[in-house]
Amino acid sequence: MTEKASAPVHWKLVVDAGDPHAQADFWAAALGYEVEDNSVLIERLLSLGALPVAATVDFHGRPAFRDLVAVRHPDDPYEEESGTGLGRRVLFQRVPEPKTGKNRLHLDLHPAEGRRAEEVDRLRGLGATVLREVKEAGGEWVVMADPEGNEFCVH
Repeated sequence: MTEKASAPVHWKLVVDAGDPHAQADFWAAALGYEVEDNSVLIERLLSLGALPVAATVDFHGRPAFRDLVAVRHPDDPYEEESGTGLGRRVLFQRVPEPKTGKNRLHLDLHPAEGRRAEEVDRLRGLGATVLREVKEAGGEWVVMADPEGNEFCVH
């Protein structure tokens, strides 16, 4: 028998990345999300000596964590003192190894009815590539890859 959680569990999707900041820019543009601004938290940690300068980078003219950055839905709440989203988020974390196999988890994007081709073109303009077009009895979609090769689908 499984126990039911007493309340919904807060979660975020974490994606390994060679360049988390470039991935955050791509996915923020792809989803219409905002890149989180953690600069207030980072400046506080730096001033306390709790974070080495080497663990930060300049990103869009403000300090950011070197190895991770998230994007969040613009309508969701966030903590003002840290910039961390409290709703729908995707976090990109730096890893040393490149992607080597097929994703076991991916995003499906659903543009407005009749706008798949437009959306695919827009995403290509952001740096995505088309891997294949699928037409099956269950539907049609385009399998794409983000700039680091992570697959996603546009329905």
